[in-house]
Amino acid sequence: MSFVLVRWLGLLGLTLYQAIACWQEDRQPMPGQKVDVGGYSLHYVVAGSGSPTIVLDHSLGGIEGYFLIERLAKLSRVVIYDRAGYGWSDRRPRPRTSQHIVDELATLLVAANIEPPYILLGDSFGSYNTRLYAHGYPQKVVGLILVDGLHETGMLKMPIVLRSLQLFFASGFVMSVLGALLGIIRLLQKIGMFEVLKPGLRQFSRRARRAVKRSFSRPKHWVTMAQEISGLDKSGQQMQRADNLGDLPIVTIQAKSFFLPSFFTLLMPLQAANRLRASMHDELAKLSTHHTQIKADQSGHFVWIDQPEMIVRAVQALLPREHDS
Repeated sequence: MSFVLVRWLGLLGLTLYQAIACWQEDRQPMPGQKVDVGGYSLHYVVAGSGSPTIVLDHSLGGIEGYFLIERLAKLSRVVIYDRAGYGWSDRRPRPRTSQHIVDELATLLVAANIEPPYILLGDSFGSYNTRLYAHGYPQKVVGLILVDGLHETGMLKMPIVLRSLQLFFASGFVMSVLGALLGIIRLLQKIGMFEVLKPGLRQFSRRARRAVKRSFSRPKHWVTMAQEISGLDKSGQQMQRADNLGDLPIVTIQAKSFFLPSFFTLLMPLQAANRLRASMHDELAKLSTHHTQIKADQSGHFVWIDQPEMIVRAVQALLPREHDS
C-alpha cells in the first residue's frame, strides 16, 4: 500500500512540475514572431539575408529547423516555422493533411511579408508539403530540396509489415500525450535521454535543443503527431496531383538506411523499409527534368543529425553563383 501511495505521489509531483515548468516557459520571450493565419497563429523565425529565401518544412513531429537555421542563414535568408500544434504555434483541431498545411504556409508567408522567390526545403513528411506548395504556387518557387523524402506511390501501397510499424508509431504518439501531461517526457529530457538516444544532438547549441525539447514536452506536440500520421494516406492522395513539376530544379537527399542499425532497431523491418525508400527515391527522381540526387552514405533517415552538411550542400547547389564564397 505504501509503495502505491509513493508512486501516486510521484506522479502528482511530476504533473505539478510539468504545469509549473510550462507556465515558466510561457513567460519567457519566444524567438521570432507569430502571425494570424485565420483565427489561430503560427510561429516563425527569420534569419540571414539574401535571395532566394530558404523556407524549411519539418518532418512529421520534428522541428529540426532550429538546428539548421544558423548554418543556412550563412547562405541566404532562411525561414523556419512551427506547423500548427508544434513549438510556439497554436494547435489546430482540423485534420492535419498536406493541403491544410500548405494553405497555412501560403497564408503565413503573405501575412509575414516574406516575399518570393523561395527555395523550399522539405524533410521527410515535409517533402509532401513543400512539393504540394511548389505545385500550387510554381511562380514563387525556384528550387526544391527533398531530404529523404516520401512518395505517395510507395506510401499508399506499403506492405503489411510496414503498415504495422506505422500503427505502432501512431500508438506511441498517443501514449506520449499522457507521458507529456504527467511530466514524464520532461523528466526524460532533463536527464539527457534525448542525447542518449541520438548522441548527434550534442553537436547543436543548447539554445536550439531547448527550443526543440520545449515542444516535445507539450501534450499538443504529440496530439499533432498522431493527427499527422493518421492523415498520412489522405496527404498521399493529395500528392497525386503534384506528380509533374516540369523543369523545376530539385535536389533529393537519400540516406543510407531508414534507421542506422543499433540495439533499438533489432526488431524493426529495416530491409522492407529500405526497399520502400529506394523505390520512393526512384519516383522522386521523375518529378522534374532538372533533378539531382545526393547520397548521404553515413546517415539514417535523420539526415539533419547524421550529416547536416549534406543539407547545406543541397542548398548551395540551388543558390545562384553569386552566393558562392
